[in-house]
Amino acid sequence: MKITKNTSICRKQNKDTIVNCGNSVEHERHRNGQSDSRMIEKGNINTNKPTEGMLEKILSRDNMNQAYLKVKRNKGAGGVDKMEIDELLEHLKTHREEILTSLLKGSYKPQPVKHVEIPKEDGKTRKLGIPTLTDRVIQQATLQVLNPIYEKQFSETSYGFRPNRGCHDALKKCQEYANQGYWYVIDMDLEKFFDTVNQSMLIETLSRTIKDNRVISLIQKFLNAGIMNRGMFRKSEIGVPQGGPISPLLANIMLNELDQNLDKWGYRYVRYADDIMIFTKSKRAGQRQYQKVSKFIESKLKL
Repeated sequence: MKITKNTSICRKQNKDTIVNCGNSVEHERHRNGQSDSRMIEKGNINTNKPTEGMLEKILSRDNMNQAYLKVKRNKGAGGVDKMEIDELLEHLKTHREEILTSLLKGSYKPQPVKHVEIPKEDGKTRKLGIPTLTDRVIQQATLQVLNPIYEKQFSETSYGFRPNRGCHDALKKCQEYANQGYWYVIDMDLEKFFDTVNQSMLIETLSRTIKDNRVISLIQKFLNAGIMNRGMFRKSEIGVPQGGPISPLLANIMLNELDQNLDKWGYRYVRYADDIMIFTKSKRAGQRQYQKVSKFIESKLKL
Protein backbone atom coordinates (compact mmCIF):
# COMPACT_ATOMS: atom_id res chain seq x y z
CA MET A 1 0.00 0.00 0.00
CA LYS A 2 1.22 3.48 -0.78
CA ILE A 3 0.91 6.44 1.52
CA THR A 4 -0.60 9.42 -0.20
CA LYS A 5 -1.33 12.89 1.05
CA ASN A 6 -4.64 12.85 2.89
CA THR A 7 -6.25 15.99 1.49
CA SER A 8 -9.36 15.48 3.61
CA ILE A 9 -7.32 16.46 6.66
CA CYS A 10 -6.37 19.79 5.09
CA ARG A 11 -9.89 20.48 3.90
CA LYS A 12 -11.26 20.20 7.43
CA GLN A 13 -9.27 23.27 8.48
CA ASN A 14 -11.34 25.38 6.09
CA LYS A 15 -14.76 24.29 7.33
CA ASP A 16 -17.37 27.01 7.56
CA THR A 17 -17.55 27.30 11.29
CA ILE A 18 -18.57 30.27 13.41
CA VAL A 19 -15.42 30.52 15.50
CA ASN A 20 -11.78 30.05 14.56
CA CYS A 21 -9.27 28.81 17.13
CA GLY A 22 -7.07 31.51 18.68
CA ASN A 23 -6.16 33.17 21.92
CA SER A 24 -5.70 36.86 21.07
CA VAL A 25 -8.28 39.46 22.13
CA GLU A 26 -8.85 42.80 20.45
CA HIS A 27 -9.59 45.86 22.56
CA GLU A 28 -11.91 48.17 20.63
CA ARG A 29 -12.24 51.79 21.76
CA HIS A 30 -14.01 54.99 20.76
CA ARG A 31 -11.93 57.94 19.66
CA ASN A 32 -12.46 59.45 23.11
CA GLY A 33 -10.63 56.49 24.64
CA GLN A 34 -13.67 54.83 26.22
CA SER A 35 -14.28 51.14 25.54
CA ASP A 36 -17.47 50.32 23.62
CA SER A 37 -16.87 46.58 23.76
CA ARG A 38 -17.81 45.66 27.31
CA MET A 39 -20.82 43.49 27.91
CA ILE A 40 -20.38 43.55 31.69
CA GLU A 41 -19.52 46.65 33.69
CA LYS A 42 -19.26 46.86 37.46
CA GLY A 43 -22.73 46.25 38.79
CA ASN A 44 -24.82 44.39 41.32
CA ILE A 45 -23.68 40.91 40.26
CA ASN A 46 -20.22 40.00 41.47
CA THR A 47 -18.96 37.05 39.40
CA ASN A 48 -15.29 37.46 40.31
CA LYS A 49 -15.23 35.84 43.75
CA PRO A 50 -12.16 33.56 43.82
CA THR A 51 -13.84 30.99 46.08
CA GLU A 52 -16.76 30.32 43.77
CA GLY A 53 -17.09 27.63 41.12
CA MET A 54 -16.55 27.13 37.42
CA LEU A 55 -19.75 28.87 36.37
CA GLU A 56 -18.62 32.03 38.15
CA LYS A 57 -15.35 31.88 36.22
CA ILE A 58 -17.26 31.55 32.96
CA LEU A 59 -19.46 34.54 33.84
CA SER A 60 -16.64 36.72 35.16
CA ARG A 61 -16.51 40.22 33.66
CA ASP A 62 -13.20 39.76 31.83
CA ASN A 63 -14.10 36.34 30.43
CA MET A 64 -17.50 37.47 29.15
CA ASN A 65 -16.07 40.63 27.58
CA GLN A 66 -13.37 38.56 25.89
CA ALA A 67 -16.05 36.17 24.60
CA TYR A 68 -18.08 39.06 23.19
CA LEU A 69 -15.02 40.42 21.36
CA LYS A 70 -14.28 36.98 19.91
CA VAL A 71 -17.82 36.55 18.60
CA LYS A 72 -17.85 40.06 17.16
CA ARG A 73 -14.50 39.56 15.44
CA ASN A 74 -15.67 36.30 13.85
CA LYS A 75 -18.88 37.93 12.61
CA GLY A 76 -21.02 35.26 10.95
CA ALA A 77 -24.74 34.96 10.37
CA GLY A 78 -27.34 35.61 13.02
CA GLY A 79 -29.52 32.92 14.55
CA VAL A 80 -33.25 32.31 14.77
CA ASP A 81 -33.85 35.63 16.56
CA LYS A 82 -32.51 37.46 13.46
CA MET A 83 -30.23 39.67 15.57
CA GLU A 84 -27.25 41.02 13.61
CA ILE A 85 -23.73 41.53 14.95
CA ASP A 86 -24.03 45.33 15.13
CA GLU A 87 -27.03 44.93 17.48
CA LEU A 88 -25.31 42.51 19.84
CA LEU A 89 -23.48 44.88 22.19
CA GLU A 90 -26.52 47.02 22.93
CA HIS A 91 -28.60 43.90 23.54
CA LEU A 92 -26.04 42.47 25.96
CA LYS A 93 -25.67 45.75 27.84
CA THR A 94 -29.42 46.17 28.14
CA HIS A 95 -30.09 42.59 29.26
CA ARG A 96 -26.83 41.68 31.02
CA GLU A 97 -28.26 41.39 34.54
CA GLU A 98 -31.20 39.35 33.30
CA ILE A 99 -28.86 37.03 31.34
CA LEU A 100 -26.33 36.63 34.15
CA THR A 101 -28.98 36.07 36.82
CA SER A 102 -30.75 33.41 34.75
CA LEU A 103 -27.44 31.64 34.10
CA LEU A 104 -26.52 31.66 37.79
CA LYS A 105 -29.99 30.42 38.79
CA GLY A 106 -30.01 27.73 36.10
CA SER A 107 -33.11 29.11 34.38
CA TYR A 108 -31.36 30.28 31.20
CA LYS A 109 -32.84 28.64 28.09
CA PRO A 110 -30.80 28.68 24.86
CA GLN A 111 -32.75 29.24 21.66
CA PRO A 112 -32.87 26.59 18.91
CA VAL A 113 -30.05 26.64 16.39
CA LYS A 114 -30.76 27.71 12.80
CA HIS A 115 -30.32 24.91 10.25
CA VAL A 116 -27.93 25.79 7.40
CA GLU A 117 -26.37 23.54 4.75
CA ILE A 118 -22.91 24.41 3.37
CA PRO A 119 -21.73 22.86 0.07
CA LYS A 120 -18.69 20.54 0.30
CA GLU A 121 -16.07 19.88 -2.36
CA ASP A 122 -17.45 16.41 -3.07
CA GLY A 123 -20.86 17.82 -4.00
CA LYS A 124 -22.47 16.88 -0.70
CA THR A 125 -23.45 19.36 2.02
CA ARG A 126 -22.37 19.89 5.60
CA LYS A 127 -25.14 20.58 8.10
CA LEU A 128 -24.53 23.50 10.45
CA GLY A 129 -26.59 24.60 13.44
CA ILE A 130 -26.11 28.33 13.96
CA PRO A 131 -26.81 29.52 17.55
CA THR A 132 -28.06 33.02 18.25
CA LEU A 133 -25.36 35.62 18.88
CA THR A 134 -26.19 35.74 22.59
CA ASP A 135 -25.88 31.96 22.86
CA ARG A 136 -22.61 32.13 20.93
CA VAL A 137 -21.17 34.56 23.48
CA ILE A 138 -22.13 32.22 26.34
CA GLN A 139 -20.72 29.19 24.50
CA GLN A 140 -17.51 31.09 23.74
CA ALA A 141 -17.16 32.11 27.40
CA THR A 142 -17.62 28.46 28.40
CA LEU A 143 -15.07 27.33 25.81
CA GLN A 144 -12.46 29.79 27.13
CA VAL A 145 -12.63 28.25 30.61
CA LEU A 146 -12.86 24.59 29.54
CA ASN A 147 -10.26 24.60 26.76
CA PRO A 148 -7.14 24.97 29.00
CA ILE A 149 -8.46 22.23 31.30
CA TYR A 150 -9.01 19.69 28.52
CA GLU A 151 -5.88 20.59 26.58
CA LYS A 152 -3.91 18.87 29.36
CA GLN A 153 -5.87 15.66 28.74
CA PHE A 154 -5.69 15.50 24.95
CA SER A 155 -3.30 13.27 23.02
CA GLU A 156 -0.16 14.55 21.31
CA THR A 157 -1.33 13.01 18.04
CA SER A 158 -4.71 14.80 17.97
CA TYR A 159 -4.50 17.89 15.75
CA GLY A 160 -7.98 19.16 14.89
CA PHE A 161 -9.55 22.22 16.54
CA ARG A 162 -6.66 22.71 18.94
CA PRO A 163 -4.49 25.78 19.68
CA ASN A 164 -1.22 26.02 17.74
CA ARG A 165 -1.93 22.83 15.76
CA GLY A 166 -3.13 22.29 12.22
CA CYS A 167 -3.30 19.98 9.22
CA HIS A 168 0.36 20.54 8.32
CA ASP A 169 1.42 19.26 11.75
CA ALA A 170 -0.77 16.20 11.19
CA LEU A 171 0.81 15.54 7.79
CA LYS A 172 4.32 15.85 9.25
CA LYS A 173 3.43 13.20 11.82
CA CYS A 174 2.13 10.94 9.03
CA GLN A 175 5.43 11.37 7.19
CA GLU A 176 7.34 10.57 10.38
CA TYR A 177 5.49 7.26 10.73
CA ALA A 178 6.15 6.45 7.05
CA ASN A 179 9.86 7.14 7.51
CA GLN A 180 9.86 4.66 10.40
CA GLY A 181 8.51 1.92 8.13
CA TYR A 182 4.81 2.12 8.99
CA TRP A 183 3.62 1.87 5.39
CA TYR A 184 0.17 0.38 5.85
CA VAL A 185 -2.62 2.76 6.80
CA ILE A 186 -6.11 2.31 8.22
CA ASP A 187 -7.93 5.45 7.03
CA MET A 188 -11.16 5.96 9.00
CA ASP A 189 -13.74 8.73 8.69
CA LEU A 190 -16.54 8.41 11.24
CA GLU A 191 -19.87 8.55 9.42
CA LYS A 192 -21.99 11.60 10.33
CA PHE A 193 -20.04 11.95 13.56
CA PHE A 194 -21.43 15.29 14.75
CA ASP A 195 -24.99 14.16 13.96
CA THR A 196 -24.72 10.87 15.84
CA VAL A 197 -22.84 11.65 19.07
CA ASN A 198 -24.48 9.91 22.02
CA GLN A 199 -25.32 12.85 24.28
CA SER A 200 -25.71 10.76 27.44
CA MET A 201 -22.23 9.33 26.97
CA LEU A 202 -20.83 12.80 26.26
CA ILE A 203 -22.40 14.22 29.44
CA GLU A 204 -21.03 11.30 31.45
CA THR A 205 -17.57 11.95 30.02
CA LEU A 206 -17.80 15.67 30.81
CA SER A 207 -18.85 14.90 34.39
CA ARG A 208 -15.55 13.16 35.09
CA THR A 209 -13.73 16.48 34.78
CA ILE A 210 -16.36 19.19 35.32
CA LYS A 211 -17.49 19.11 38.94
CA ASP A 212 -19.79 22.15 38.72
CA ASN A 213 -23.16 20.59 37.89
CA ARG A 214 -24.49 23.98 36.73
CA VAL A 215 -21.95 23.97 33.87
CA ILE A 216 -22.89 20.39 32.93
CA SER A 217 -26.56 21.44 32.92
CA LEU A 218 -25.81 24.48 30.75
CA ILE A 219 -23.93 22.39 28.17
CA GLN A 220 -26.76 19.86 28.15
CA LYS A 221 -29.23 22.68 27.47
CA PHE A 222 -27.19 23.78 24.46
CA LEU A 223 -27.18 20.19 23.17
CA ASN A 224 -30.96 19.88 23.65
CA ALA A 225 -31.90 23.35 22.37
CA GLY A 226 -33.36 21.92 19.18
CA ILE A 227 -33.09 22.84 15.51
CA MET A 228 -35.21 25.29 13.53
CA ASN A 229 -35.43 24.45 9.83
CA ARG A 230 -37.69 26.54 7.57
CA GLY A 231 -39.94 27.43 10.47
CA MET A 232 -40.24 23.87 11.73
CA PHE A 233 -38.81 22.89 15.14
CA ARG A 234 -37.02 19.57 15.57
CA LYS A 235 -35.69 18.08 18.81
CA SER A 236 -31.94 17.48 19.15
CA GLU A 237 -31.72 14.42 21.40
CA ILE A 238 -28.62 13.06 19.66
CA GLY A 239 -25.59 14.73 18.12
CA VAL A 240 -23.61 17.92 18.61
CA PRO A 241 -24.72 20.70 16.24
CA GLN A 242 -21.80 22.00 14.16
CA GLY A 243 -21.66 25.78 14.11
CA GLY A 244 -21.38 26.75 17.77
CA PRO A 245 -18.07 27.76 19.43
CA ILE A 246 -18.12 24.87 21.90
CA SER A 247 -18.94 22.09 19.39
CA PRO A 248 -15.34 21.33 18.27
CA LEU A 249 -14.20 21.01 21.89
CA LEU A 250 -17.07 18.64 22.69
CA ALA A 251 -16.12 16.55 19.65
CA ASN A 252 -12.51 16.31 20.84
CA ILE A 253 -13.63 15.40 24.37
CA MET A 254 -15.76 12.58 22.99
CA LEU A 255 -13.05 11.25 20.66
CA ASN A 256 -10.36 11.62 23.33
CA GLU A 257 -11.87 8.42 24.72
CA LEU A 258 -10.67 6.70 21.54
CA ASP A 259 -7.27 8.45 21.64
CA GLN A 260 -6.61 7.25 25.19
CA ASN A 261 -7.22 3.64 24.18
CA LEU A 262 -5.10 3.93 21.03
CA ASP A 263 -2.28 5.28 23.21
CA LYS A 264 -2.77 2.44 25.71
CA TRP A 265 -2.63 -0.14 22.91
CA GLY A 266 0.58 1.39 21.57
CA TYR A 267 -0.90 2.20 18.14
CA ARG A 268 0.69 4.79 15.83
CA TYR A 269 -2.08 7.14 14.74
CA VAL A 270 -3.04 10.66 13.75
CA ARG A 271 -6.48 12.11 14.42
CA TYR A 272 -7.88 15.31 12.93
CA ALA A 273 -11.43 15.79 14.23
CA ASP A 274 -13.35 12.68 13.05
CA ASP A 275 -10.68 11.62 10.53
CA ILE A 276 -8.35 8.94 11.94
CA MET A 277 -5.30 7.32 10.33
CA ILE A 278 -3.63 4.35 12.04
CA PHE A 279 -0.21 3.24 10.77
CA THR A 280 1.14 -0.34 10.84
CA LYS A 281 4.11 -2.23 9.39
CA SER A 282 2.09 -5.06 7.82
CA LYS A 283 -1.27 -5.68 6.22
CA ARG A 284 -2.06 -8.38 8.79
CA ALA A 285 -1.39 -5.99 11.69
CA GLY A 286 -3.56 -3.38 9.95
CA GLN A 287 -6.48 -5.79 9.62
CA ARG A 288 -6.14 -6.84 13.26
CA GLN A 289 -6.00 -3.26 14.53
CA TYR A 290 -8.90 -2.23 12.30
CA GLN A 291 -11.13 -4.87 13.85
CA LYS A 292 -10.19 -3.85 17.39
CA VAL A 293 -10.68 -0.13 16.78
CA SER A 294 -13.96 -0.60 14.89
CA LYS A 295 -15.35 -2.70 17.73
CA PHE A 296 -14.41 -0.02 20.29
CA ILE A 297 -15.92 2.81 18.22
CA GLU A 298 -19.21 0.99 17.68
CA SER A 299 -19.68 -0.77 21.01
CA LYS A 300 -18.10 1.68 23.48
CA LEU A 301 -18.59 5.08 21.80
CA LYS A 302 -21.89 4.10 20.10
CA LEU A 303 -20.70 5.67 16.82
